[in-house]
Formats: sequence, C-alpha cells, structure tokens
Amino acid sequence: MYLIDITLKIDIIPAEKSEALLAGHRAWFAKYFEQGYFLLIGPYLDRSAAGVIIARADSHTQLDAILAEDVYWADKLADYQVREFQAKMVADRIQAD
Repeated sequence: MYLIDITLKIDIIPAEKSEALLAGHRAWFAKYFEQGYFLLIGPYLDRSAAGVIIARADSHTQLDAILAEDVYWADKLADYQVREFQAKMVADRIQAD
C-alpha cells in the first residue's frame, strides 16, 4: 500500500486554469477510486491545497503511471510524496467523519 501526500503549488498555477485543473484532478482521483486503486482520499484540514491518498497498486511502477495521469503532474504543478507501507492492523470498518 502507499501513502501519497499531494500539495498543489498554488503560487505557480495560472489563476485562469485553476478551476479546470481542479476539476480534472477530481475526475482523476474519482476514476482510480472507482477502480479500487485509491482507498481513501481527502484534503488536509490544517493545510490548504493539500491532501492525502491511501492507495494500492501492484507495483511502484504502476502507481507512478497512475500519478502521471494527474493533471498537475506533467507541468509539476504539485508535489507528490509517496511512501510505501505494509498495513499490519486494519479496522473492520473505516468511516469518514
């Protein structure tokens, strides 16, 4: 499994493109959530323009290909910190607050 920390570089995102880019970003994570690769997605409450994804993929290479589809990736409009981990304890039910 992977923990992905994404922080948008709002200082370099063109204002006239910000809404379209955000819509594309949301469509990207919805696609991979529906396909079962993204298990948990949400914004940080203590940091603007940033959030976290818990994901699963067959390999880091596969995850890199998924990340490369994000609209912010190609032009380096976001920072992506990826950490691989192995879940040792998992709650039977995880529920959003």
